[in-house]
Amino acid sequence: MTDIAALETEITSAAASAADEAALEAVRVAALGRNGTITALLKTLGGMTPDERKVQGPAINGLKDRVTDAIAARREALKVAALE
Repeated sequence: MTDIAALETEITSAAASAADEAALEAVRVAALGRNGTITALLKTLGGMTPDERKVQGPAINGLKDRVTDAIAARREALKVAALE
């Protein structure tokens, strides 16, 4: 299992340092797209035992939510900066 905290740090820092909307979209696709890293983790849940799923499921879904929030916040900041 990938270290979820390290993955979260890597993705959120990439989102925070995205210079424009296109770069941010590239980060989103790499993490949450069809072949993204978080999507790959979500796909592994089906092969886990129910006990493993109880532990890993909320951790992976929490990671997805936090990354989605970080990307949305950065997108909003880029929109505000573009308006100024």
